[in-house]
Amino acid sequence: MNAATILAAMVIGVILLFLLLPTLIVIPMSVGTSPYIEFPPHGLTFRWYEAYFTDPDWMAATWFSLHIAVATTVSATIIGTLAAVALVRGQLPGREFLQALTLAPLIVPHIVIAVALYLVFAPLGLTGNFYGFVIAHSMLAVPYVVITVSAALQRFDPNLELAALNCGATRLQAFFHIMLPNIRPGVAAGAVFAFLASFDEATVAFFISGIEGKTITRKMFEDIDFNLTPVIAAVSAVLTLVSLFLMSTIEIARHRSGQGRPG
Repeated sequence: MNAATILAAMVIGVILLFLLLPTLIVIPMSVGTSPYIEFPPHGLTFRWYEAYFTDPDWMAATWFSLHIAVATTVSATIIGTLAAVALVRGQLPGREFLQALTLAPLIVPHIVIAVALYLVFAPLGLTGNFYGFVIAHSMLAVPYVVITVSAALQRFDPNLELAALNCGATRLQAFFHIMLPNIRPGVAAGAVFAFLASFDEATVAFFISGIEGKTITRKMFEDIDFNLTPVIAAVSAVLTLVSLFLMSTIEIARHRSGQGRPG
């Protein structure tokens, strides 16, 4: 390697370390013995994790968020996959506008979306309940599915689908038996992103949460204001580990899928 390559690698390494450092230091802060958050920690204890997993309020918020994330994953994956197929394979009038509209939640600030959703959901009684969260989070998660599935469709050979249709398969059969197995890695990646987009979402949750229906991110905000302890760091570490586990799983699945394809 020449000097320019080494220098570029060092710069990239420093940038990555800068981006990852705030996330990495949360883990040691979550095992410190001090009753307040500090870095570096003094001593080692797992009592903050125990406090998290044994606290009924934290567990209620966690399960509520998990239920919402699972339902959002299912709805966003179905809607996003069908939307991607229509946008990539279909001949829709105004396709560019529809695609931009679909991806708008990635561009519009979440605080704007949160205020708009609150103004719409409040009169309908959709604030603070399961269905309101699923609708809101599905809207935020669908763009991730559309992007990943659209990328998979761009690599999919449409002649395979045409061959199935010529052999007598219906459109539905061609989709489930030919197209879907070939774009499965993209669908799976979109599902993981949809889950994380819902489970980690904070801004919209802060506006449409209620006294009973409270997500884990809303609970974290409340504890930061009124009860800042290392339990917050423990929860953050758990969320980080869950995100890393899901991303690693989808990367391993994608790698195996790539190896299983004929060259």
